[in-house]
Amino acid sequence: MLKRVECRVTGRVQMVMFRDFTVRKAKSLGLVGSVKNENDGSVFIVAEGDESRVKNFITLLHKGSIFSRVDNVKVIWFDFIGELSNFKILYN
Repeated sequence: MLKRVECRVTGRVQMVMFRDFTVRKAKSLGLVGSVKNENDGSVFIVAEGDESRVKNFITLLHKGSIFSRVDNVKVIWFDFIGELSNFKILYN
C-alpha cells in the first residue's frame, strides 16, 4: 500500500549533512519527496512510497547521519497523493 508521511526531526540535524543523508536513504528505498531545514533548527521531510519502505526510512531517520544527533522524529501519516516525482532538497 502506498502512503505519505510528513516528519519533523529535531536535535543536531542542521549543518551535519542530515539533508544529504535523507536524500540518499530515500532514493535507495525508492521513495519520492523532499527535505528542508526549518528556521527553528529542525528538519522537515515529506516522503511517499510503499508503506514498508516508508517505515524503514523512518527507522533510518531516527539514526541520522554520522555527525547528527536525532532527539525526536515526529511522524504524521497520510494517504498517498502521488504529486511528487523524485526526492530533493528544498532551500528556503
